Amino acid sequence: MDCRPGSGKYRVEREILDEQRLEERSKRKTLSEINKPLSDRLKDSLRCSLPKLKRSVMSSFPVLYWLPKYSVWDYGMPDLVSGISVGIMHLPQGMAYALLASVPPVFGLYTSLYPALIYLFFGTSRHISIGTFTVLSIMVGSVTERLAPDEIFMITNGTNSTSGVDITARDAYRVQVAVATTFLGGVIQVLLGVIKFGFVGTYLSEPLVRAYTSAAAAHALVAQLKHLFGISPRRFSGPLSLVYTLLDVCLSLPRTHLPTLLVGSVSIVLLIAAKELNSFLSTKLPVPVPVELIAIVAATVISSTAHLYNNYSVSVVGEIPSGLSAPTVPDLSLFGVVIGDAFALAIVGYAISISLGKTFALKHGYKVDSNQELVALGLSNAVGSFFQCFSVCASMSRSLIQETTGGKTQMAGVASALIVLVTILKLGMLFQELPKAVLASIVLVNLKGMFKQYFDVITLWRRSKVDLVVWLVTWVSTMLLNLDLGLAASIIFALFTVTFRTQMPTYSVLGNVPGTELYVDIETHGEARNVPGVTIFRSSATIYFANAELYLEALKEKSGLDISKMIIYKRRQEAKQKRREQRAERRAKRKAKREKKAQKATKQHSGPPEISVEEVDTSIDMTAAEKEDQSWTERENGTVFVIPTLPRTPDCCSRWEYLKGGDPDSTSLGWISELQDGDTTTLGSSSEDTLSRDLEQASLGSLGKWTWDIHSIILDLSTANFIDTVATQTLKNIFRDFSEIDVDIYISGCQASVVQQLELGDFFSETITKQHLFVSVHDAVLHCLNHRGAASLPRYDPIQALHSGTKF
Repeated sequence: MDCRPGSGKYRVEREILDEQRLEERSKRKTLSEINKPLSDRLKDSLRCSLPKLKRSVMSSFPVLYWLPKYSVWDYGMPDLVSGISVGIMHLPQGMAYALLASVPPVFGLYTSLYPALIYLFFGTSRHISIGTFTVLSIMVGSVTERLAPDEIFMITNGTNSTSGVDITARDAYRVQVAVATTFLGGVIQVLLGVIKFGFVGTYLSEPLVRAYTSAAAAHALVAQLKHLFGISPRRFSGPLSLVYTLLDVCLSLPRTHLPTLLVGSVSIVLLIAAKELNSFLSTKLPVPVPVELIAIVAATVISSTAHLYNNYSVSVVGEIPSGLSAPTVPDLSLFGVVIGDAFALAIVGYAISISLGKTFALKHGYKVDSNQELVALGLSNAVGSFFQCFSVCASMSRSLIQETTGGKTQMAGVASALIVLVTILKLGMLFQELPKAVLASIVLVNLKGMFKQYFDVITLWRRSKVDLVVWLVTWVSTMLLNLDLGLAASIIFALFTVTFRTQMPTYSVLGNVPGTELYVDIETHGEARNVPGVTIFRSSATIYFANAELYLEALKEKSGLDISKMIIYKRRQEAKQKRREQRAERRAKRKAKREKKAQKATKQHSGPPEISVEEVDTSIDMTAAEKEDQSWTERENGTVFVIPTLPRTPDCCSRWEYLKGGDPDSTSLGWISELQDGDTTTLGSSSEDTLSRDLEQASLGSLGKWTWDIHSIILDLSTANFIDTVATQTLKNIFRDFSEIDVDIYISGCQASVVQQLELGDFFSETITKQHLFVSVHDAVLHCLNHRGAASLPRYDPIQALHSGTKF
C-alpha cells in the first residue's frame, strides 16, 4: 500500500476478493468452531468457580461494589444535603400522589420510604430518586377506582333514610387492589430482568413516552378537578372514560364548593409564583427552596387555626396513623383481574426509570445495567407491596434535585428515606388538617413540565413526520382508550411504523464516483457514472419476508428488465421453435414416404410411361397437413423469434438474440402484450394468439428499459444485518430467472452473519457458489468487467478506466 501523508490519497493494490477467497485468506472458522454445542454451553453455565461466583454476587448486589469504596469525606456531606432536599420533596409529593392513586395520603409516605431503601441494595444508578410518580399513580388510581367504586360501598342511615359512602371500607379495599397490582407488576419486572429482557424498554421510543406522559398529565388534571372544586362526579372506566368524566365534571360545576375552590386557587397562584422565583434564583441558591413543603405547612396551620373543616366543610386529609404498619401478604385473588394493568405498570415504570438512569450515567461517566435495573425496580415494587406501597419508579423532578444539589451515590436515598421515616413516626399527625385542595394544587403545578411537552408537536413536525404521527397516535389512544389500552395500542402502532418503513425502503442504482472506489446513488449525485454493462442495485433496508416481493419488483424496475415477460416471451419462442422442428420432421417423413411410394410405383410399371399434359390445381390436391405447414411457414416469416448465437456451456449461459423472422440483421422486436407474472398457460399452444401477432408492431422499448447492454447485476447487501428464509428464496429466484436471459447476478458487501444465514438456508449450490459473493461493490464491478466486459467492450484496463473516467 502506498500512502502519502498530508495528501489524503491512498493507493491499494490487491487481488479481487470474493467470499471464497476471503475465507481462504482470513482462515474463517466453521460454524461448529464458532458456536459451541448446547451441551458444552450448558456445562459452562453450570460450572462454578470463585471468580465467576464473585462476579455473579457483585452483579446481583451492586451495593457490594461501591459501598466498600465509599468515602465519607468526599461523598458524605453532598449526599446528606442532597438526601435532605429530596426527602423534603418526598413529603408533599407522596401525600399528593396518593390522591392520584385513590388511597389515603399516609400510603404515599410509605411508598416514599420502603422502595428507596430496597433500591439502595440492588440499583445501579447513583442519581435517580425512587418513589411516587405522577403517571404510575394515575394508572394505579384507574385500577383502584375501577375495582372499588363508591357505589359498592354505599350505606344507608336508617333514621333519616340518607345514604353515604363507607370511606373506611372503601379505602381499605382500594389499598388491597393497589398492593396486589404493585406486587404483580414487581414480579413481572423481576422475571423480565432474570431472563435478560431489559431491552424491552427500548420499544418505548422517546416520542411515545413523552406523548404518553402528556396524555397521562391530562388524566391527572381531570382526576384532581373534584378535589379542586369540591364536587363528587361519577367515576367511569374503560374507553372514553376520560371524556365521560370530564363531561360529568362540567355538569357538576354548578354545585362547586366555593371555600374549597378558593383554597385551591390561592394555593395554585402562590405555588406558581414561588416556583418561578425559585427558578429565577436557582443560580444564586445552593439548595432550592422547598416551596411544596412550605405550602403544606402553611396550609395546615391556616386550616387548623381557622377550622376550615368544621366551619366551611373544606375536605381535609383526616387521620394519619403514627408509626409503621406491619407487613401483610397481597390478596392473591385479585391477581387475575389486575394482571393486564400490572404488566402496563411494569413496562411504563421501567421505561421511565431506565431513561433517566442512562441520562445521568452518560453525564457523569458510569454505566447502568439495564437488566439489573429491571430487577432492582421489580424488587422495590414487590417487597414494598408487603408494606402497603403502590407502584414506584424514578421521579424526574426529584432526580434532578438529587443530581443538582450534589448527590454522588445511592446514600442520598438513605438520607431522604430518614426524613420520610421521621415524618411518619412523629410528624404525620400534624398534617391531619391539611386541605386536600392544597395537595391537588401541588399535583397540578407539578404537571407544568408535562404540559410543556405539547410543544413536541412543533419540533417533530420539523424533524420527523413519522415520529410526529407516533406522538399523535399515542396521545389520542391514551386519551380515548385509557392508560392501559392506550399504551398497548401505542406500542403496536410504533412497531407497525418500523415495519412499514422497512417495507418501503429507498431503492437505488449506484454509479461510480470518478477517481474513487466509491459508489453512490445516480439519481442524487450528479457526478456519479454508470458502469457500462453493470447495474448495481441497493436497498436502504434489510431484506426479509415483509419486503422481499417489493425488493424483486424494484429490481425489475431499476434494471429495466421485465424478467417475467422476457422469460414468458423466450419460452414461447422456444415452444414455437420446437413445433417448427417437429413440423419440419413430419414434412421430411412425408416426403420420404412419397418418394418411397414413387419408387415402388416405378418398379411396378417398368414399361414406358404415358405422358399427358393437364392443368392441375395443386391447392386442391394438397393434403390438410401440407396446408397447415404452409400456413405456419407464412406466419413464421412475419414473427419474431429467439435463437442462441453461442452454444450453452457449463460455466456460461448462451447469449440470445431477438430477431425478426427471415431477417437476421433486423434489430426491431415486436410488442409483447400485457401478461401476468408467471403466466405460462399458453406456452404450449399451437394456435396463434394476440401476443404473436403484436410482436412485429413495436420495439422492446415499449416494455420499459429493455437494454441488452446489461450483462451483470450486482446486489449490494451491505445494509442487510440479517436475512430470513423468504429473502433467501427470493435471491435464489433472482439468480435462476436472470440466468435464463443471460444476465449474471453477484452479491456484494455481505456481513459474516448474513453469509452464515445463507449457508444455513441452503442458498449455495452447484450454480450459486461463494464466488458470486464479493467483499465490496468495487470488487464485484472489476470482476464483471473482466469476466463479461472483455467480450463486448474494448479492452481497457478496468481500474484505469474507472478512475480516469474513460468510456468503455
